[in-house]
Amino acid sequence: MIIAIVVCMIICFLLGQYICILGRGILVNLFPAYQITRFLPHPILHQLTTRIFISVIQYNFVCKKCHRLNIMNNYPIPAQETQAETRVANSRFIATLGPVFSVEDAKTFIERVKAKYADATHNVPVFLVGHGASVTAHSSDDGEPSGTAGRPALAVLRGSGLGDVAVVVTRYFGGTKLGTGGLVRAYGNAVRAVLEVTPRAQKISTHIAKLVTPYPYFERIQQMIAKNKGLILHNEFTAEVAITCQFPIERFEHFQGQLQELTGGTVQAEIIEENKIAIM
Repeated sequence: MIIAIVVCMIICFLLGQYICILGRGILVNLFPAYQITRFLPHPILHQLTTRIFISVIQYNFVCKKCHRLNIMNNYPIPAQETQAETRVANSRFIATLGPVFSVEDAKTFIERVKAKYADATHNVPVFLVGHGASVTAHSSDDGEPSGTAGRPALAVLRGSGLGDVAVVVTRYFGGTKLGTGGLVRAYGNAVRAVLEVTPRAQKISTHIAKLVTPYPYFERIQQMIAKNKGLILHNEFTAEVAITCQFPIERFEHFQGQLQELTGGTVQAEIIEENKIAIM
């Protein structure tokens, strides 16, 4: 009996994976392969293997999808606007970096920096809006020889791992031509210099939740929120304490479990806003 159970578990696991790969979930509806478990000789085996098969399908199409979405929405961004200056053969390179959250934000940032340095020889803009496969990238040489300014600046910016970021490299010509290789190095190094002084924040997917607790639990719950990388947005003190808090999605269930353990299940956090993008 034990050997039969183990064999059936392995078969259903592999079959579930196969269906997920081939059908991306569609075959589960068109061809309910789990029905083969009805031919098993014992009702317990039928129930067990059916549960395993369905669990594999759910894991592949629900858990993995949520994990991929969470990763896609979680990435580092600049915490603030920064600036750095470098000099090459009497030319000044002033790199101004800032966070931007849309193409329109990036264009506004670039125009503002260009207006500030309107007397400069060149203002070379680059930006990355989004992150990873969903990024929107842009660069311009702004009058420098093609491929010597915007492209190397953007390459360095991509290598930083940051998303939602724009940089304008302002050049005041110093009288000495740098040549193609010199320009590539100068613009790349200007971006590296400003990245070195840029603090980072994290753009993440969060849940906003609310819970109501008796006063004896309040201090412990505050500590639990902090340990789970959460933020308390608001406290309302009446006969009990109503806490509105925000958590990274991957930490919420862990907090909920700790909360139930602490209060014996008498206090639960209710999600009031799902998948809210936040800077933490």
